Amino acid sequence: MAMAKKGSRLIEVGGTGFRWKVRRRPTYCQAMGWTPLTFVVERAEEPRSRLVVTLPRAHPGNWLEPPTAAVTPSMVIAAVAEGIERGWRPCEGGPGSLLELGESAVRG
Repeated sequence: MAMAKKGSRLIEVGGTGFRWKVRRRPTYCQAMGWTPLTFVVERAEEPRSRLVVTLPRAHPGNWLEPPTAAVTPSMVIAAVAEGIERGWRPCEGGPGSLLELGESAVRG
């Protein structure tokens, strides 16, 4: 099933269009700061597999104000490139891939 277009953003990486999205409202665990900020990426045309990216920061909508980070297009490009390097195949069906980015990805 493809990601909903509403609230998602388009980006091009290596000549391929991708759609990415950050959950608008945090889950309860994200709001409490117990689980980190995540975003999802998939191909814009013929999506088959998703990449779920975890950042070492809290969701911007958290209730307790631990350190947060905005997801930027450069982070998404870096995540897609690293995901593909680690074996994510966005053109092939099957389960999605998980990718945890470190603090260096958040800083720049």
